[in-house]
Amino acid sequence: MSNVDDMLSSARAAMVNAYAPYSRFRVGACIRSEDGRLHAGCNVENAAYPQSQCAEATAIGAMAAAGGRRITEVLVVAEGAALCTPCGGCRQRLSEFAPPDTPVHLCGPEGLRKTMTLGELLPLSFGPHSL
Repeated sequence: MSNVDDMLSSARAAMVNAYAPYSRFRVGACIRSEDGRLHAGCNVENAAYPQSQCAEATAIGAMAAAGGRRITEVLVVAEGAALCTPCGGCRQRLSEFAPPDTPVHLCGPEGLRKTMTLGELLPLSFGPHSL
């Protein structure tokens, strides 16, 4: 099993537990921290929509709670035919912990669909280097 397979397995398991009663759009994410540990998360919706949390944000929180401070790889999985990329807010969140050359694997039910870098998803980002 490759590194991406391990991440996909963790993200799929998280996606199954997503709390998405409003959109019915379940998302799972898995990030690898610099020590090699995997941290998975799912989206958690709320009736007050702005209070919902994306899968990537949940995974980042799990990493931070475990003491991680640097992301080396990201994977996002969702059902459906369209490519599911991190939203703008999550791209910004990821850039707080990951450099622009960090691989971001975009997956569907069948597996890996595309790999891009965080810099391709968020060019000319504002981050800690901007301060």
